[in-house]
Amino acid sequence: MDSKIWFLWLMMAPCLAVIGQNHDSYEEPENNRRVIWHVKAMHPEGYTMDVKALDAGGNRYDVKAMEDSSQKYIMDVKAFVGTEILPVKVLVSEEQYKPVAAIAEKGKIYKLAAIANNGDLLEVRGVRKSGYIIHIKAVEKDGSFYGVKAISQQGKLNDVKGVKMYDKRLEMTMNEIQVLAHVVALPQIQ
Repeated sequence: MDSKIWFLWLMMAPCLAVIGQNHDSYEEPENNRRVIWHVKAMHPEGYTMDVKALDAGGNRYDVKAMEDSSQKYIMDVKAFVGTEILPVKVLVSEEQYKPVAAIAEKGKIYKLAAIANNGDLLEVRGVRKSGYIIHIKAVEKDGSFYGVKAISQQGKLNDVKGVKMYDKRLEMTMNEIQVLAHVVALPQIQ
């Protein structure tokens, strides 16, 4: 009997450890509204770069993380294109760094890019995989990587990552586009 109790304790301990994280400063949004976090790339010189979804014509659309009032640990990253709110995904590709894009109906994609102070566009890509996590970075022309973060209005930071749910390469097909991973914002590991 004691071994069963210890087994249950060991299984539940990680869940119990995260239940109270960040609870001290969290306020429930009124009327179950979603809280919007900005998505930015962090430059090592100390400034942030806007991350935007770009269409084929070069038009720029906001990319935001959406905190749900019922939970705040995993936030969907979405692109706001006109009146549409589009999911952002890491796409299946043979390229070394996997493209990150918002997916609209009929297979139309909006690639993500960070906008540097000088106006240069840095592609946002999935650059490395660790287990079920795809690390997402803004990629400079010289090959430098800059972290992509979600920033709350209170100044909190979450990491923007690709998350896989399955072992296989193809996570899903959405509007005829093959998806490698779902893009979310997660609390930073301390």
